[in-house]
Amino acid sequence: MITAIVLIQAEVDRIPEVAEEIVKLDGVSEVYSITGDNDLLAMVRVTRHEEIAEVVPGRINKIKGVLHTETHIAFRTYSRHDLDAVFSVGLPEA
Repeated sequence: MITAIVLIQAEVDRIPEVAEEIVKLDGVSEVYSITGDNDLLAMVRVTRHEEIAEVVPGRINKIKGVLHTETHIAFRTYSRHDLDAVFSVGLPEA
């Protein structure tokens, strides 16, 4: 699985609508409203690098209200959630 973190600048008055449209796209697992220089953060999870080009410039950038995107590809995933799942083998907690 290839994960891309996409930072999105959007028209201020369209942020909720833009987020709702982005989260409906195939390959987008979640969208967050964030603080800072960007308005939204989208998590894109695909099986091939080529699919990132289909999702980001091919779909996200074409949504009305999207002004700019910046895409970062994740090398590895470190997640407490994933670690907890690995160590949980279905045994009841003490």
